[in-house]
Amino acid sequence: MKNVGMKAESYRTAVATAILHAPSHCIELLRNGNTEKGDALKTARIAGILAAKRTDELIPLCHPLPIYRADVEYELNETHVVIMATVETIGPTGVEMEALTAVSLAGLTLYDMLKPHCEPEDLCLDQCKLQKKKGGKSHFTRVLKEPLTASIIVLSDTVASGKKPDTAGQNVLEILEQANFVGIDYQVIPDSPKQLLALIEQQKNQYPLIVTVGGTGLGPKDLTVETIQPLLQREIPGLMEASRSFGQRRTPYAALSRGVAGYIEKSLVITLPGSRQGAQESFIAILPALVHLFDVQKNIPHTGGYQ
Repeated sequence: MKNVGMKAESYRTAVATAILHAPSHCIELLRNGNTEKGDALKTARIAGILAAKRTDELIPLCHPLPIYRADVEYELNETHVVIMATVETIGPTGVEMEALTAVSLAGLTLYDMLKPHCEPEDLCLDQCKLQKKKGGKSHFTRVLKEPLTASIIVLSDTVASGKKPDTAGQNVLEILEQANFVGIDYQVIPDSPKQLLALIEQQKNQYPLIVTVGGTGLGPKDLTVETIQPLLQREIPGLMEASRSFGQRRTPYAALSRGVAGYIEKSLVITLPGSRQGAQESFIAILPALVHLFDVQKNIPHTGGYQ
């Protein structure tokens, strides 16, 4: 079963259709609700909704999801009926299979309720397919349309002294490269506010994005927030709210992160935790928002907001 534990939840929808071919007198039975077994359209609608809600029990390796909406509708034609299912959720993975399962079970229910009224060869369920989906990476992209440069500043006495390798900063570097950031400057410095201030002064306006890694906790040398926050000219509190919320669903320690984010002149500066897991979770949570921000504003952060 695929691990979706590190995927951010988003609002997701899927629409699927199928076609049941049947003789015209059977279509009339559907229209009037007069099959031998009762109202086939109503019964099939309930069957489709139940199927959407229980897809994870029917299809191996399909993730269970909270289904916030499941509906089945019909379009009756002379010799066929179009079945359409719409499914919605807020979750880490999509509801395509739920929509496809819903139209399949609704179609099979109609087939079962019509078969006493015609020959087997007169009925055919086909063209079961996904019509559209929305949400997740197909809608909230994690890749820049145009490449941008970025800077990573890792703050750690032990890493800077060579006593241990840097895993958090390297992980952030990989995520940035996958998101189409290029020419990424990567530096490791000690837990030194003075050195951090000098680097920020040097890099602001040079890099659209500056990411610090480390110094957001409550240790005596965790001073990244105290160093960066007074410099912020336009803070974006929602970014760190999102990262902490995402992290707290995975570890209660995320509540202790004091990260901040905002603009220092033309550079967006984000402070991430120094642990590999903390940095990864925080950045995954805010990456779609960052990509959207840079794509929409075209790296011109003070021109009046979204276009």
